[in-house]
Amino acid sequence: MNRLFRLVLFGFLSWFVPFVASVFFFSPEGGLAIDVFLFKTIMIVVGSATGAVLLVLHFRNVKQEFLKEGIIAGVAWFALNIVLDVLVLLPLTGTDVPTYFAQIGARYLVMPIMAASIGFVAEKKA
Repeated sequence: MNRLFRLVLFGFLSWFVPFVASVFFFSPEGGLAIDVFLFKTIMIVVGSATGAVLLVLHFRNVKQEFLKEGIIAGVAWFALNIVLDVLVLLPLTGTDVPTYFAQIGARYLVMPIMAASIGFVAEKKA
């Protein structure tokens, strides 16, 4: 599979899987059906687990420059998740941009941190 295609596909999946999972926690009327803090916790766990699996799959094909690849993947996935949220999530929820970044967007910083950390460790092991 083409490196750029895989990078974009995995970035999309890092957004799509938690998005689909979140749908199950909303009532047919569109309101949250569980406690908001439980929902946020579940989303962090689902997002982190999805990201971890995708990073393992991504690094399986990396043979050199692990740290560089981790930084590229982390920044690309971070940016893609922000763009998809701005295009899809913000219009669905009516959330303004400052509130979005305070409540959701800043959490995506975990992506480049996890990806660079894995790349750093792999680089030291190589």
